[in-house]
Amino acid sequence: MAKAFNTAVTCDSKRHYMVDTANKMKVFERLINNGNYFTINRARQFGKSTSLKWIYNHLNGEYLVVSLSFEDTEESDWESASTFYHFFCRYMAKAFTSGRIQNEQNAKFWVDAQKIEKPSIKDLSDKITEFCQSGTKKVVILIDEVDKSLDNDLFLNFLSMLRKKYIDRDQFGDYSTFWSVVLAGVYDIKSMKVKIRPEEEHKYNSPWNVAADYKLDMTFNPQEISTMLVDYENENHIGFDIKEISQEIYKYTSGYPVLVSGVCKEIDENLDRDWTKDGVQQAAKSIIAKKTNLSESITNNLELYPKLKAFIKAVLMENYSIPFDVNNPTMKFANMFSIIKANKEGRVEIHNLIFQQILINYFISESNLNMIVPDSGMRPYLTKSGDLNMPLIINRFKDLMSKKTDKAEFLEREGRFMFICFLKPIINGTGFYYSEPENDDGSRMDLVVTYNRKEYVIELKIWHGTEYEISGRDQLSEYLDARNLAEGYLVTFSFLKEKTAQEKPEWIEHNGKQIYEAVIDCGKE
Repeated sequence: MAKAFNTAVTCDSKRHYMVDTANKMKVFERLINNGNYFTINRARQFGKSTSLKWIYNHLNGEYLVVSLSFEDTEESDWESASTFYHFFCRYMAKAFTSGRIQNEQNAKFWVDAQKIEKPSIKDLSDKITEFCQSGTKKVVILIDEVDKSLDNDLFLNFLSMLRKKYIDRDQFGDYSTFWSVVLAGVYDIKSMKVKIRPEEEHKYNSPWNVAADYKLDMTFNPQEISTMLVDYENENHIGFDIKEISQEIYKYTSGYPVLVSGVCKEIDENLDRDWTKDGVQQAAKSIIAKKTNLSESITNNLELYPKLKAFIKAVLMENYSIPFDVNNPTMKFANMFSIIKANKEGRVEIHNLIFQQILINYFISESNLNMIVPDSGMRPYLTKSGDLNMPLIINRFKDLMSKKTDKAEFLEREGRFMFICFLKPIINGTGFYYSEPENDDGSRMDLVVTYNRKEYVIELKIWHGTEYEISGRDQLSEYLDARNLAEGYLVTFSFLKEKTAQEKPEWIEHNGKQIYEAVIDCGKE
């Protein structure tokens, strides 16, 4: 059976094209060899289940690895300590009657364990010790999809029990409990705080503060993406530049695992195997246009958490430059969902260009700015060769702003948002636009638009005087030089009550580059 790119289920190297992550998985192997308890906390579709499968497949033999999932638990399983006890025993018994670790004796142990009447968490603790001491291999437990259980006191009591047994392991021996426990989910279990004992009304502690810290970037870099494309090319013999396409896929996805596979899947199955830069962009646009579990998760979280929504809007639409601080609760939350990341300068940016576009579309769709393109359609904004007539777009936007009646309420940060609102329907379905927050030299670029395989760089600034305007020209010309472009666009919003020096937009020459300048007066009534 031919392999395929996978975006739906846990990846299997026999059925799916996969990035070679063996070196990354060695981090988990080291933690387990050391007898650590740890969590794999990553955003949705970030490779958590695939990582657990790697551990299960590669470490069974040296250890007895048992894989469980709380995804399909019933509400009745969490009604009492007794029902949870029986639920856990059933799952353990099932683990030894299917899969690669079938063992009749181990299955019987957990079937017999269910005969206890009205069992408690203490009874479960005793059974775990009895089971671990009965075998010749250290037991490793993997539990996936723990998010469903995080608000349940029984699950937290279960974690507290495992925590105590882990702490007591030095006293009672390595076989007194599970050698290693690995929990996988989106939320950071380690930072949760609950009461360990009912009488501790004011004393709080984490039920999982024994979890080991580790550093592991689970995104795919271009070199890692290329390992998957080499496998694909060896089977299909397309003949494309693997290095170039790997870098282009990374450009749009920042290595977010399901997005990397999604772009490849779109090209392979829906874009006539167009393994070019243009094909990658078209695949990215297709993903943005679809309603997926991932995109719904992102926007739903914004609806659920107003502070998160305001923070993301400030970063993306209002162009605030914010230092990345994982101790900030809102920032930590956004980072947990992988909506944001820290750039090379240690400042916040949206995780990838696909998320950028999904979020921009979300904020535009809910806005009441009423930025409507004239009924004449898109054609007036195109040249005879089919390129964007960017000077005309900027002029029309300037005209629209000059007619805006509520200028007193027009905030400085709103200008960028409104320009994007105006631009979106013009290029929608054909072009692509994004903020590229950091160039190779660490400087900032505001807006990049691609259309008909041409690139347009637009710098949007606030007027702070002629000297500042000249510095903006310098910065823009450096951007253009870095991208081998001869032309760029500088749009400045002025909030001065008096007129600015420039009355009409004009082309100027600066540092060997042609720059189209337009000053939009937003301060005068």
